[in-house]
Amino acid sequence: MTESDLSNTSLTPQRILVTGGAGFLGSHLCERLLGMGHEVICMDNYFTGRKENVKHLMEDASFELLRHDVTFPVYLEVDQIYNLACPASPVHYQHDPVQTTKTSVHGAINMLGLAKRTGAKIFQASTSEVYGDPKVHPQKEDYWGHVNPIGYRSCYDEGKRCAETLFFDYHRQHGVQIKVGRIFNTYGPRMHPSDGRVVSNFIVQALTGEDITIYGEGQQTRSFCYCLDLIEAFVRIMATGDDFTGPVNIGNPGEFTIRELAEKVIRMTGSSSKLSFKPLPSDDPTQRKPDISMAREQLDWEPTVSLDNGLAKTIAYFDELLSNARHPVVPPMQVVRSA
Repeated sequence: MTESDLSNTSLTPQRILVTGGAGFLGSHLCERLLGMGHEVICMDNYFTGRKENVKHLMEDASFELLRHDVTFPVYLEVDQIYNLACPASPVHYQHDPVQTTKTSVHGAINMLGLAKRTGAKIFQASTSEVYGDPKVHPQKEDYWGHVNPIGYRSCYDEGKRCAETLFFDYHRQHGVQIKVGRIFNTYGPRMHPSDGRVVSNFIVQALTGEDITIYGEGQQTRSFCYCLDLIEAFVRIMATGDDFTGPVNIGNPGEFTIRELAEKVIRMTGSSSKLSFKPLPSDDPTQRKPDISMAREQLDWEPTVSLDNGLAKTIAYFDELLSNARHPVVPPMQVVRSA
C-alpha cells in the first residue's frame, strides 16, 4: 500500500465512530482521522478515557463527542467503526473484571450489530494478550496462544479472544466487513499516569524519584511501539480491500528486557531512582515480540520511531503533566500483577 493509496481514502470523507475515543490511543486516532478530512464521532464512558485528551479537537466542526457505554446499544449512521473501547492496563481491567469482559463481549456484539445494520466497515482493536504466555517466539498470527481462562487477567485476555470470535462469525454469517489488529505494547503521550503499565510506571517513578518497581528479575521481554506508528497501522488496515480481514500483528519487533527499559528510563530522565524487585505476578508473560511479516506484506507498514525517540516524547509529556498539577497522580489501584 502506497502513500497515495492512503491519501486517496481521505478524498471521500467518511462518518467514523471511534469507541474509546477519549482514551490514550483513541484520542490519537480521532486526531488522525480528522486530519484526513473525515467526520469523527468520539464515544467514551470516561472509565479510563479523559476529556482532556480530546479537548483540543472540540472546536473542529467535524468532531462530535458522545458520552456512552459500549455495553449498551447505540443507534447512529456511520460508514466506519473503530472499536477501541476497553480498559487495557492491568490496574484498570482488574478493577472491575466482570465489566471488562462485558465491554469486550457485549461491546463487540453491539458494534457488530451497528456495522451489520449500516453496512459499515469495522475494526477491532484486539491485543497480543490473545497469545497469553506464548510457547512460540516471536508470535505469528496463526499461533492459537497459551492462555489461562480462569486467572486474574482472563477478563481481558479471554474477553478479547471472544471478541475476535464474534467478529469472524459476524463476517462469515452476516457478511460484515471486518478488520482485526492485534496490538502489542504501545506507549506515548496521553497514557494515563496511573494505569500501571510498565512505560508509564517507570517514567512517573523516575520523574518523582521513587524506586523503579520491577517484577521478577526483570528478564521478561516486551516490544514497545510508539503510539503514532500504531495509529498509522490502524489507518492502513482500514484502507485494505474486502479480501483482507486480519488478524494482523501491530507492534515493534524490537525486543527489550524490562530491566533494560528501566535502566534506559533512569538514564534518559537523569533520575536518582533505584531498582526495586518484587515477586513476579501470576500469568505474567515471559516473552512478547510480534512477527510483523504480515503487516509488512499486506499494509506496507513497520514502525519508524525508535524507542529512544519515543521515550523522549513520552517523558516530556509526563514531565509537563506532573509539573502543572492539573492531573495529580494517584496511587494505582491494588492489583495482582503489573504491566
